[in-house]
Amino acid sequence: MARFFLWYTFSFLYTTIKQTLMNYILKILLSAIAVFVLANILPGISIQSYTTAIIVAIVLGFLNTLVRPILILFTIPLTIVTLGLFLFIINAIIVLIAGYFISGFTVVSIGWALLFSILLSILQSILHKLLKENKKEA
Repeated sequence: MARFFLWYTFSFLYTTIKQTLMNYILKILLSAIAVFVLANILPGISIQSYTTAIIVAIVLGFLNTLVRPILILFTIPLTIVTLGLFLFIINAIIVLIAGYFISGFTVVSIGWALLFSILLSILQSILHKLLKENKKEA
């Protein structure tokens, strides 16, 4: 009985971790597709290869997780005065930081970074919504 319980518990944990990891990898790949498409459409953003797009997606996720909350915390008064519009500038700064650290990903100016971040958010939300609809059908 104890063996069955342990086997069932580890089996459940394994499938949960596997499913979570697969979802994370799928989100990164969808973000990389969005980055690659936008870099080819916008003249102020350039990217060397699809591998660079995957690296950009990973770095943007990392920066959005760690750096963005710190920037938001430091700019709360400015964000309140601008009624939240300064968050767009923070997103553009995150894209500029990614462009600084990743060779093969070039952002010409903060204006292009702002446009890129807005369009990336829209495209990612559309792709993730399509992904969720496909999961419901399956």
